[in-house]
Amino acid sequence: MAQWLTIIGIGEDGYEGLGQNARAALKAAGTIFGGKRHLDLLPEEFGAKRIAWPTPFSDAYAMLLALRGNAVVVLASGDPMHYGMGATLTRHLSAEEMLVLPSPSSFSLAAAALGWPIQDIELLSVHGRALETLAKSFVPDAKLLILSNDGETPTHVARLLIESGFTTARLTVLEHLGGENQRRIDGVAQSWNQLRCADLNVLAVDCGQPDQFSLSYPLMAGLSDEAYQHDGQLTKRDVRAVTLAHLAPLPRELLWDVGAGCGSIGIEWMRSHPTCKAIAIEADEKRQALIIQNSKTLGVPGLELVRGQAPDALAELDTPDAIFIGGGVTDPGVLDACWLALKPGGRLVANAVTIQSEMALVGWREVHGGDLIKLSVSHAQPLGSFDSWRSALPVTIYTVRKQV
Repeated sequence: MAQWLTIIGIGEDGYEGLGQNARAALKAAGTIFGGKRHLDLLPEEFGAKRIAWPTPFSDAYAMLLALRGNAVVVLASGDPMHYGMGATLTRHLSAEEMLVLPSPSSFSLAAAALGWPIQDIELLSVHGRALETLAKSFVPDAKLLILSNDGETPTHVARLLIESGFTTARLTVLEHLGGENQRRIDGVAQSWNQLRCADLNVLAVDCGQPDQFSLSYPLMAGLSDEAYQHDGQLTKRDVRAVTLAHLAPLPRELLWDVGAGCGSIGIEWMRSHPTCKAIAIEADEKRQALIIQNSKTLGVPGLELVRGQAPDALAELDTPDAIFIGGGVTDPGVLDACWLALKPGGRLVANAVTIQSEMALVGWREVHGGDLIKLSVSHAQPLGSFDSWRSALPVTIYTVRKQV
């Protein structure tokens, strides 16, 4: 199909900053979509019909598709393919239908203003996203560029930095980058007093060194047990690290965490890569609250919680690439339901502590194959004036890959 939709990145310098191809597309267009701010940047003489994005925004897709084959332009901020409208429209249109003409992104303009090499910076967005996703990026000496949701975002980020132990982190707000109203505001998290900035801003954060108290955790599997709020139902650190190694998360994969407890397995699965997804299935109300709290604290508020008991709660969930069963292997139908739902080539990992649950896994292995290991962990603890080894309960870990 011929290119009928042109997506134009436009900056604060407006029409004057556009190249020849973008100007030609605007002159040829019968319809121009964009935010009111973008549409107001165009000269009055354009005869095309101008349509501001509707509310709810999801209605825009049907409006666009109804004009398929006509000359249509969409105006977007900066680079439409980076956290922008172009990236969103790729879910609805083929690349052959679109011509994308980017301008310098807000990230590029911010990096240039600050003198920060982009390859050394983590690029993030909280525009329409949960603020807590930033938490896992707060690590010593990290430099972050963040697309703000609105003018209050810098204040919220300053608070989150303080809660994470980065009270001396430096914040720089860059408003209206590339335009006549460009402005820079600098400050430190612990003394940040700008209650509201311009809604159109990019926030730069230089984390620096944290306080003695810090909620900064590695992205590797096996966070300290103290990272979690729990009621005792926690896959302990050493076992958790081995379990996640067997689950082997890959980008864009989905995990079911069945009998999730406080959510540690699903949380660390999602922390391994920004595109990893997880569903925590948990029947206990108090543990459900812990899962929500832990997922926010550890920077993965997108963890999906299903409140219910397996296997009934598993019905109609998205098909998983991997499944972890932390509890319930002896419950009738749980293993069968998980195995049936698992994608061909997917991994199933189950942990057992009791003799009965271990026997269930041994029996399952006789039918479906797989590997069994037994993990014993001992910790040095005081014994009088000396130390001795105290063994935790051994854990049997079963791993199997579903044949294609």
